[in-house]
Amino acid sequence: MPILTCHRVKFFSQGDELLFFSWLDKIKVIRRWEGKGESIMLHVSSRMSARDLRELLALFHRYKVDMRQLAQFQSASTRAWFAGPLKYWHKRVFFGVAN
Repeated sequence: MPILTCHRVKFFSQGDELLFFSWLDKIKVIRRWEGKGESIMLHVSSRMSARDLRELLALFHRYKVDMRQLAQFQSASTRAWFAGPLKYWHKRVFFGVAN
């Protein structure tokens, strides 16, 4: 089971923090999450639907989480849209360009 790390996530209010964790709970591929020091560890299924991958892309983009971790979820069924070089996430996912 892959583990994604959300390191030093910055929340701008208590409501913002609540929304982050509510969002985590709504993404079906996330089996569980746990806090560890300054990180939030997301235990995710290795089989990822396009919908779940899009949700993780949006979450990681909004909260400035390292998106390179998501490259491992490219598959034959997601490659056409996920690896598209014009997508807003392309450089962040595949080349590690900072958010």
